[in-house]
Amino acid sequence: MKILFINSLYSPHIGGGAEITLQSLVEGLKFRGHQVSVLSTGPNRGLIKDVVNGVSVYRAEVKNFYWNNTRESRSRWIRMGWHWRDRYNGQMRKYVKDVIERERPDLVCTHNLTNWSISVWDEITAAEIPIVQVLHDFYLKCVRSNQFARGQSCDGHCSECGCMRRRHAAATNAVRAVVGVSDFVLREFKKDGFFEEVPKYVIHNARRIANSRAERPLKEGGPVRFGYIGTLARQKGVEWLLEQFSILNGNASLTIAGSGKGDYADKLKNKVSDPRVRFVGYMDSATFFSEIDVCIVPSIWSEPLGMVAIEACAHGIPVIAASSGGLPEIIRDGENGLLCTSAIPDSLSMSMKTLCDDHALRVHLAKNARDSVSSMIDIDRMLDCYENLFQLDILKNSELGTISS
Repeated sequence: MKILFINSLYSPHIGGGAEITLQSLVEGLKFRGHQVSVLSTGPNRGLIKDVVNGVSVYRAEVKNFYWNNTRESRSRWIRMGWHWRDRYNGQMRKYVKDVIERERPDLVCTHNLTNWSISVWDEITAAEIPIVQVLHDFYLKCVRSNQFARGQSCDGHCSECGCMRRRHAAATNAVRAVVGVSDFVLREFKKDGFFEEVPKYVIHNARRIANSRAERPLKEGGPVRFGYIGTLARQKGVEWLLEQFSILNGNASLTIAGSGKGDYADKLKNKVSDPRVRFVGYMDSATFFSEIDVCIVPSIWSEPLGMVAIEACAHGIPVIAASSGGLPEIIRDGENGLLCTSAIPDSLSMSMKTLCDDHALRVHLAKNARDSVSSMIDIDRMLDCYENLFQLDILKNSELGTISS
């Protein structure tokens, strides 16, 4: 089968977990004998063809005020202009048409459409090629892609998103099938009238992760080493974590790994005087997980899935996670971790205290952790799910059945 994948970014341009998962999907299907190609955006002018690990990758110039995969700050008015054009950027259609003419795909699988806009669906539909849309975030209904504003998750459309995404719900019925990386993501779109006439499937992202703690026992006594790894951003709940850790009386330490945009990371560091807390900047995940006992995922926005929680469990690390978004699909309270909620702020420090005091519980959670995410670290299973969906869709079979990883 000839499959064209469209995403905002592609390796070596990595914006987050979506790009890592997409590359695994593309290269995995290529290994299985499919003819795959990728269309993404890039910093250069025009349309440039590249080859990444044997895969043809086209990178298109963004016909907007700027390419947003940079750390460069923009004025409020420039950002507003960018979002206004990104509502429906018809100028990006020519790149889609060009690549379709070159590659002649049987199917197009669209992922994150930042920089592209929903105009790509119209070009693909004009070529009479079926579309499968994969939802990694909330771009189609939120200009920030995260449904987070003014320090909290959004319950519904704000005036800005209502204006910028007014026609998006109706447009989603152009796709043949939609995949959510979590059941939560699909429910969020369904409740607002998106993809009403489209078959819906859940295929969890998967990543192959070796177990770095397979033979390492948990020691009793000594400080419990808590850790956070990821972007230092307001919606990630790092401030909440630091506040809650400051009132924790247990024998514990906290490692914060990651970086943030602008001076936010410096502001966080300046707020902390507790010697038990250390900021280490970038640290590779295998090293990080080898140096902690409990991973904390304190997101105050609704994570579509939460790959960090999967990684932690895969390394045999129990997780304290927020009970929002897709995280409860990974972390089951009392089985592989504990759940807390920012609606009850002290629930986080209480969870940390519980694991400080109860060594047997830590051992129990750690023992279950890796097996609890076995399907989410099985790339072949993820590939099977997508392959089954693509093959059924290309046959124009409306009774696709249930596909779940």
